[in-house]
Amino acid sequence: MSAKAQSTKLHRDIAACAICAEHLPLGPRPIVQFSPNSRILIIGQAPGTKVHATGVPWDDDSGDRLREWLGIDKDRFYDPDAIALMPMGFCYPGKAKGGDAPPRKECQPAWHDRILSLLPSERLTLLVGTYAQAQYLSETRKLSMTERVRQGADFAPFLPLPHPAWRVRMWMTKNPWYESEVLPRLRQEVANRID
Repeated sequence: MSAKAQSTKLHRDIAACAICAEHLPLGPRPIVQFSPNSRILIIGQAPGTKVHATGVPWDDDSGDRLREWLGIDKDRFYDPDAIALMPMGFCYPGKAKGGDAPPRKECQPAWHDRILSLLPSERLTLLVGTYAQAQYLSETRKLSMTERVRQGADFAPFLPLPHPAWRVRMWMTKNPWYESEVLPRLRQEVANRID
């Protein structure tokens, strides 16, 4: 089976997934984007209610901020031949105290390796937020998210980023090095892979 056919089948399998349906307040609606050509992989947290409603990943203020950080527009961001979008939890997990609930734990073991096996081995992987960082940089669990982001160059081909939710503005004010040092490097890494 060709890589394209494998990708099509995997997209269909994921769309039909209901392994944690009983725990999802809005029901299953797995939201991912990938192709065998994606040279950038963004692993985020889980869709929010707006993304669940539209079915479009990162279709919210956080996505606008993330695209600004990457230095790309929506057309490029939503091109699966350039960028794969694979959250830790593929469906909206519901509410918890202080915001959305953590991503469901079923998605990562069920789907991540299957998606990763289709992507180019020479890729940049952006770990957006602490859930993705805990999974893919498990050796750094003793570090704070801020320390991981600051030391990001040490973790290539992974690059840890804070979650671009509205709260990040205060964090960025306290950590001006993020805008002056990390974002230029991030934009260059992204440009190297999609231009």
